[in-house]
Parts: sequence; C-alpha cells; structure tokens
Amino acid sequence: MRPVLALVGRPNVGKSTLFNRLTKSRDAIVADFAGLTRDRHYGQGRLGKREFIVIDTGGFEPDASEGIYREMAKQTRQAVAEADVVLFVVDARAGLSAQDHEIAGYLRKLGKPCVLVANKAEGMREGLQLAEFFELGLGEVVPVSAAHGQGVRSLVEDALDRLPPPAEEEDDAEVDTSVIRLAVAGRPNVGKSTLINTWLGEERLVAFDLPGTTRDAISVPFERAGRRFELIDTAGLRRKGRVFEAVEKFSIVKTLQAIESAHVVLLLLDATQGVTDQDAHIAGFILESGRAVVLAVNKWDAIDDYQRGLLQRSIETRLAFLKFASLHFISAKRRQGLGPLWNSILQAHESATRKMPTPVLTRVLLESVQLQAPQRSGMYRPKLRYAHQGGMNPPVIVIHGNSLEHVNDAYKRYLEGRFRKAFDLVGTPLRVEFKTSTNPYADKT
Repeated sequence: MRPVLALVGRPNVGKSTLFNRLTKSRDAIVADFAGLTRDRHYGQGRLGKREFIVIDTGGFEPDASEGIYREMAKQTRQAVAEADVVLFVVDARAGLSAQDHEIAGYLRKLGKPCVLVANKAEGMREGLQLAEFFELGLGEVVPVSAAHGQGVRSLVEDALDRLPPPAEEEDDAEVDTSVIRLAVAGRPNVGKSTLINTWLGEERLVAFDLPGTTRDAISVPFERAGRRFELIDTAGLRRKGRVFEAVEKFSIVKTLQAIESAHVVLLLLDATQGVTDQDAHIAGFILESGRAVVLAVNKWDAIDDYQRGLLQRSIETRLAFLKFASLHFISAKRRQGLGPLWNSILQAHESATRKMPTPVLTRVLLESVQLQAPQRSGMYRPKLRYAHQGGMNPPVIVIHGNSLEHVNDAYKRYLEGRFRKAFDLVGTPLRVEFKTSTNPYADKT
C-alpha cells in the first residue's frame, strides 16, 4: 500500500511548487498569487523503488468560520486525515507568522507524524535564519527549495523513514494465486455495485441510481468454479471539478489504493455515456500501476446498433493504449455476457503471473532480431544478446546487450508484440527493460 503525504501550510508558501517537484509533473497550477489552490489535488511520486501518493492542499486557516476559507480549511483537514505523514510547509524568507503557530498547534494535537519543511531556503544558512521555526515545537526543520529542487530528496527520505518499512510479504501477496483480488473500477453510476450484486446473487452492496452511492472500497469474498476471489467495489472516480462532498473526496485515495493492491482490475464503462476523459484517466492510472485489466461496457442493452458502432470506434481510439485488454459488452441487470467476462479475468491473471523461462525468452529475442534488426543510431548499432524475466504482475522482461540505450520506442513496441504473441499474454501490461553491458577496459589507457 502506497503511503500518503499531505502538503499543509498557509497560502503562498510554495506547496503547489513542491507538489509538482515531488510528482515530477506540472499538474498543480503555480503562480505568485496567494490562495490560488483551493481544492485538494492528488498525484503519484516515487523515490527509488518506493512509491507514494502526494496531496496538495489550499492555504490552511484552522479557525476560518465562513466563506471559501472555511471550505478550504475543511479540505485540508480531510487531507490530513487521509495522510500517513504531514509535510507542514513554511516560508523561510517571510519568516514565522501567527498563522504558522495556529497550524502547528492543530497538527500537534493530532499527534500524526509531521515534517516541518522550510521552503524557499536556497542560499540560506540553516543554523541562524531557520532557528525561529523551532518555536513551533515540531522538531527539526528541513530546508528545501521546491523551485530549484534542493533538499527535496532528503525531505522525502525523512518523511518515509517515519513510517514502518513495507512488509516483504506484500510483494509475495501480489503473485499469490490462491485468492484473486478483483477490483471493479469506473466512473460513478456505471453499475459497479449492481454487477457485484449480480455475481453474488444477493443485494450485498447498496445500488442506487445516484452517482456516488459507494463511498469506500468494499471487499467481498467470492468463490466460482473452485477459484477464490476477493471482489472489491470501489467508489466512482469523477472529474475533480464535479466533486463537492468531503466524504467523497476521502474515497479517492481508497480507490487508488484498491486498484494498486488488486491482481486484476475490471474497468467498467457506461454504454449510455460513451468513453469520457475520466474513463481514459482511470485507464491510465491502471496502466501506470501495472495491473492486469479487463474492459467491460455495461448497459449494452440500453443503446441501439448505431450507438454501438460509435461506441466501439470511440473505445478503439480513446483507449488505444489498452488494446492488449479483452473487451466485453454486458448488462449487469439482465445477466448478459457475464460468462465470457470471467474467462477473460482468469486469463488476465494467468498472463500477469506467467513464468517465462530464460531459454525461451532468449530464443524469441534472437528470432525477433533475425527477422528485424534494431536501427543503427549514428555509429552505434544496438546488439541484443539474451533476455530473462525480471518480475511478475506485471511481467517484466530484462534484455541484456551492448549500446541498448540507442534502441528506439518503435523497436521496443515491436519486441513487446513478439513476446506477447510467443507467451500469449492477454490483459496485462508488459514492461521491457534494457541493461547495457559495461566495458571493463573503458577507463584504462
């Protein structure tokens, strides 16, 4: 489970800049203007092999009692409740303020792990100019410059060190074939709870014609044809601009974590609504998480033949990056198309956990090179020598050779297609990594 880091502080201290630095993105709007961020913003970060979720918040005024500032304070409190570690950001150049004292008092009462971050500290001496922040009673001050990237790595290391180390058993659980964790994801009101109720044969989950009925990730044990499953009904992920209730926002992290912990994700689309930007966003997150995925279009019986044709073309274009996933057209209410859906779920799980012997991988690699050699780059021609499996769920293939940094993306996709065909990998992402051999005599004269 990825830990959650929440950025908290008064307006214009650089929280959004730090958010963009931690997530290596430009998702948060940044400008020299106080109070620009008002809503909560979620992003993914990584430090080495450790991944985490970052939450950006608006300026925090704990005692705000009315207007937009009261709503912003409510959002920040919710972010703190979701977080495993709070990053309290202060302005090193502006110095300590009364509002900083209010926020520090609120955080001390919660007793949650907290890191005091002095932003905009480039060129400053830690001992003298940052001494006043010790008044806040939150321990050591970590100086950073979010704009220049100084001290950010040490900040993340400090934050993650305050958490217990991840258990090794979690990695083994990801490839455990005894119980298959199946997460049903999608936008609100596409029929996720209805589908699970249909599978179970009872009204186990509340299903209502109102977006946002499910607020948390609900797990239900299930057995079918001798195979054990854990069905996870997730809260619908809607566009950020249409999310209003704090309770619903709390469920976003739960949904993302449920997708990451699943073995297979069933992405449910609504035939009556078509493929939306939010569907593509959820599909992108599933792909980034490396989960096996099956696509299903619910409410297929509610549209005519012309709409069906348009929808199929829309799926082919807008979700082209999931072309390796099986596609099914179902009706959860009428129990139509559910049998073949289970076959694809099992096939996706088997593909994600398939063992690929090194001799077979190397033979497929050499045959692929013989059929089509990699393109020369200047004076270098990549030489691919052998391949082995580097992981499962998703499958990882590591290719060794010389000058492999010059292999282009088109050839990488060509190799991926060859490996997929050779091992019948359906419904799972496949990651191909290259490792170039080093010349032991390169530094010798």
